Amino acid sequence: MLRRIASILLLAWALGFVGFAVFLPGPASVENTGAVVVLTGGEGRIQRGLEILAQGHAPLMLVSGVDPEVKPQEFVAEYKVPPATMRCCVTLGYDSIDTRSNARETAAYVRTHRLRSIRLVTSDWHMRRAGWELRRALPDDVEIIEDAVPTRPSFNILFAEYSKYLARRAWHVGAA
Repeated sequence: MLRRIASILLLAWALGFVGFAVFLPGPASVENTGAVVVLTGGEGRIQRGLEILAQGHAPLMLVSGVDPEVKPQEFVAEYKVPPATMRCCVTLGYDSIDTRSNARETAAYVRTHRLRSIRLVTSDWHMRRAGWELRRALPDDVEIIEDAVPTRPSFNILFAEYSKYLARRAWHVGAA
């Protein structure tokens, strides 16, 4: 009996992993929001956020999870951000170190700016967990548009992210 239960759980985990890996979220359609929120840690994320800002699809941008050693002028130089855009529209968030704290930092930003909608930008493999954490941190009336940056994640990245996603969901259920 125990072997059957273990086999069923293993099969469910494996099928879930296949679905997670095969059906990664994609870029969002063009839609205006109150701000774009970019989670650091992956190639193309900041560029995507700056593109949305430059195209006028969001008037503000939070970059969450910036290394404390990165200075605004270094960010401007690295990403070729016009200084006027940096002053008016871009906030570098230094208060987060992981996805959960990204969500807390974003929630504080949303409250401060009284936003009703945001566009979340992160890598495709990270979007499910990031979106889930953000939905838990934000009020229900804040719309979140998930805008995943396409990548080519390795098996190890997918395996680790799927495991983190399941662990966070299980932890939340256990803590409730």
